[in-house]
Amino acid sequence: MTATGATGRLLLTNATVLDGVHGPAAGRTVAVEDGRIAEVGPEVAVRAGDTAVDLGGRTVMPGMWTCHFHATYHELGSKPNVPYGNDFPPAYQALVAARNLRTALEHGYTGVVGAGGANEVEPGVKRAIEDGLVPGPRFWPSGRELSTTGHANDAVPWHWHMPAPGAVRVCDGADGFRLGVREEIKRGAEVVKLFVTGGHGTLAPKDRIEMTRDELAAAIEAAHARGALIRAHLVNKPAIMMALELGIDIVDHCDEMDDEVIAALVETGAFVVPSLHFPKHFLELMGDGLGFGADAVRADLAHMYDTIPKAQAAGVRFVLGDDYGAIGFAHGLYGRELRLYTEHAGITPLEVIGWATRNGAELARRGGDLGTVEAGKLADLLVVDGDPSADIGVLADAAPLAVLKGGEVVHGALPTAP
Repeated sequence: MTATGATGRLLLTNATVLDGVHGPAAGRTVAVEDGRIAEVGPEVAVRAGDTAVDLGGRTVMPGMWTCHFHATYHELGSKPNVPYGNDFPPAYQALVAARNLRTALEHGYTGVVGAGGANEVEPGVKRAIEDGLVPGPRFWPSGRELSTTGHANDAVPWHWHMPAPGAVRVCDGADGFRLGVREEIKRGAEVVKLFVTGGHGTLAPKDRIEMTRDELAAAIEAAHARGALIRAHLVNKPAIMMALELGIDIVDHCDEMDDEVIAALVETGAFVVPSLHFPKHFLELMGDGLGFGADAVRADLAHMYDTIPKAQAAGVRFVLGDDYGAIGFAHGLYGRELRLYTEHAGITPLEVIGWATRNGAELARRGGDLGTVEAGKLADLLVVDGDPSADIGVLADAAPLAVLKGGEVVHGALPTAP
């Protein structure tokens, strides 16, 4: 069904609207026309040619966003002797990326922001989505992850005499990082990913800072000069503070967040992706068998569970996303992330919904067009059976009944009867 039905608007009547900011409002109608939300309210006049769908009280909410997404990841780590990102050829990785992006869309994520992908295939997959060759969400693609010589991700043995592996570009010095950022953007990256520290799943110690201040400053300056977002794997406090001072847009992980870091995050407006589902999952799966220290992971999780509510109250802008596609951590497990923050970190379902909707759109610089249910915005919408602001399981445990992108039903179906 299109946004205009046969000849007029699509009216989603008798809906409970969860707009991404406020609590649920029952008895509403959402009118969709030409791909946008035309009107939202308790009384919307029906025009000739309109198609009305009675939702029977079901919830209409904004499409969700996942903002730390590795589209090319597929059982990453299952081939330990193959350097990072060279596990499959680029054509195969493009097909994997298309499938993973479709999976995200089917789970209600109409916006996806890349956090590093192999062989610069993500920009091409974005174009295929936009050209209608494959279904997928709105996508902000990344390129190879930039790292320094000898970082844990620079995993090619020196005697192989190979360049950096497919998911990593090795740079050294300020000029090296300027060139690396510029070339990744030239190849289509809209988000540049840096590895500044170890920790949080990497083999390098978390207290190690892998980039100099001059290198980090050059990378951030080069990305911003070309209008790209720049994000970084940041775990220890000195590196986080340095990156925030230099203007990083997105802090991935932020494991040593404390009051000083919180104040800097609020002042700069940078976004944080805690991505706690990945370490929690492997701690539960492997326990003391974790090679990089089960006790350290437990301590990091406990610290973040305690700190995130304080940061939320202070105004830090959190978003969702994690390292899906790693071995044993498949794409499609996204709902468990929603439960983690409500059940372990003390964040309310309505707050997490804000992370997943409004904050994601703002991170992508599309808050004026997406992220909330209000007149004038693009009709990227979900229809779900229940109230996720009261029970996050409505989103975490089941796929949406219908996913709309630009007013078109792209997955599922609108209810035919209450």
